[in-house]
Order: sequence, then structure tokens, then C-alpha cells
Amino acid sequence: MTVTDSPLLDVAATGFPILQPGRGEIASTTYLPATPGNTLWGRLPCEADAPCAVVQPGSVITVDTISHEGVLEDQGRNPREFFGRYGVSGGHVLDDAQQVAESGMPHDFDDDGPHLVTGPIAVAGARPGDLLAVTVLDLTPRVPYGMVSARHGFGALPGEMPSLPGPVFTFATAHAAHHGAWGRIAVDPTDSARGSLPFPLRPFLGVMGVAVPGDRRPHSVPPGRHGGNIDVSLLGEGATLFLPVQVDDALVYFGDPHFAQGDGEVALTAFEASLRATVKLEVVPGGAAVRPGHGRVAPFAETDEYLVPIGLDEDLNEAMRDCVRCALNLLATDYGIDRHVAMAYLSAAGDFAVSQVVDGVKGVHGKIRKSDFREVGRPD
Repeated sequence: MTVTDSPLLDVAATGFPILQPGRGEIASTTYLPATPGNTLWGRLPCEADAPCAVVQPGSVITVDTISHEGVLEDQGRNPREFFGRYGVSGGHVLDDAQQVAESGMPHDFDDDGPHLVTGPIAVAGARPGDLLAVTVLDLTPRVPYGMVSARHGFGALPGEMPSLPGPVFTFATAHAAHHGAWGRIAVDPTDSARGSLPFPLRPFLGVMGVAVPGDRRPHSVPPGRHGGNIDVSLLGEGATLFLPVQVDDALVYFGDPHFAQGDGEVALTAFEASLRATVKLEVVPGGAAVRPGHGRVAPFAETDEYLVPIGLDEDLNEAMRDCVRCALNLLATDYGIDRHVAMAYLSAAGDFAVSQVVDGVKGVHGKIRKSDFREVGRPD
């Protein structure tokens, strides 16, 4: 059986309905669909871009995001046709993904990034020097399927993998069960008797960021102090990402939805699939001033359990150093911990992981247990 002979995907059996634009539960009164007019492809918003929506600080907004899988040129720029090869019926492909693919939206496969981003959204009154706090309240799968892609010259093993002549697209499915949500990748797509590899779903948005100054849209792949393609898998439901505001009203955006990603994201992409995201947008006035970021202000995050420092650099060793410095500053700012004490604590109890090695600018993130500081408290 070839991939073009794949049996029809039984969407009802997965437990995940198809969330077409405007359909299904929308958790907030403010909703931004991923129409061609609300979407950028391969580039991120800049100061010159007009907002798609304007909200007040403290607002909750629901945003539809689209995966680039099936939309990209080397996949045919036709999601219905592309996913049809894997047994997905045309009615189970997202209309907005198809509309973007057919829209004539300019995109240069060789020069632009792959990502589709929804936005920007203006947060009224946010100013450079502030921090924008983006809290992820809900992430709902819009489809029960997606892709993991590997292309030549990219990933953790460029020149080695993929070993086949062309790009390798691996179809993955999502399944809801009483014990949680799981992804599955077939061991052999041509032999169902071989079974599949299950793994837990951990949805998050790989791209969350704020606009950069000026009138030049940055490439969507490398992350930076604007956030963007950070690809930190801890940024799921309940997490808050803090972004240093670069321009008036912040102009925040969202994209690169993932159902799951292992630290490192070694193939090139993770389990890429579209999500409906509900987020709360808050402004920390002058917050960047108290997060000195060792000479530059950088993104960082927080979950219910952890402080999450983030380090970014083209050199993985420098990204690690960057992350440790960020961790030292977080502990100094949040708990008044002397840097030498903090360094000793991090060496004994902090965990650091490679977020990704595939975005040009590599990422490292840390996990600092907040419960370890119950006896210390936060300084006034």
C-alpha cells in the first residue's frame, strides 16, 4: 500500500472534531480568525503593520492558528490534495488553510520562513520598556492529524537525514482517550500490522512574539528578543511568556501550532497541526527595567511549577550561557538571591534543556522549581 492508497481517516473515532473557522467552542468574546487578511506567511509583523484587532490590557482573546503543513510549495500548496494522500477527506481539511494556500499571498519558499502567523494584535497602551505577559489559557486541536517533516540540509543531522532523495513527510494522528490525549505515528505506513508509536500530546504555540521596530518584517524562523519562533515545549496551557515590548501597542502575534514536540525538535519540525488558542494579554509597566537580561532584555516564561529562563544564540554553547545568565537574573529579581548562591543552587537543582537546534538561532531553556523558594519568599 502506498501513501496515496491510505485508508480514509475516521475522524469521529479520534475524539477530536474539526474546528472550521468560527465553528465549535470559542472561549472568549474577542475572536480572530486566520483569514488571509489576518495572516502573514514566512515573515513576522513589524512596527509598520496595521493591527488586525485592538484589545485592552487584561483582555482575553481567542485566535485561530494554521499549520503550514500542506500549504508549503514542496507539498503542493494545496492542503486538500496533500492530506488527501494520507486518507483525510476534503471536508476534514481546514477551510482557512485552503483559502490561504489559494489566496495568492506572496511567499518565496527559498527566502521566506514556512510559518503562518495570525495577527498582529495591538494591546492598547503597551510601550517599549514594558513587558507583555501572554498567558496561554486554552489550546484546542482544530484537526486530529498533522505532519512531522524532514528536509535536506536541515534538522540536527543535515547531510545524514533524511537519507531518501526528497523530503520526508510523516503523517501523525491525534486521539482523545479517558486517560489523556495521544499522538500516533505508524511504524510502517504500508503495513498496518506493524502498529504505531504512541506519545502524549502536549500542545503549544511555537511562535509567539511582538513586532520589531521599523518597516522590515523579520524572517519567521530565527527567534530573538522579539520572541517569535521560540519553540519551547513548556509553553502550553497555564504558561505565561514574558516578551519585552519593542513598539507602541506591542503588536503581538501567534503561529506555528504544535500538538507535541520533543526537546531539540531534531527532525526539523515537530508534530505540526492547527490549534485554536485562547490567551490573556497583560502589560507589566516598566517590567523590562527590572528584568535586565544581562545587558539585553530577552524573553522568559513561567508555569505553575517552574520559572523558565530562555537562552538564544546561533552558537549552542552561547545559548546555554545566555540561559544561565537569564536564570541568575530571574532569581535575583524575583527572590533577591545573590548570584553566587543562585549559581550554586542552579548547579545542584536546576535543569537545562535544548529547546531546538533547527531554527538557525538555537534555543536552551531552564526549569527552576518555584516550590524550592517557599521559605525564601519574594522581596518587596
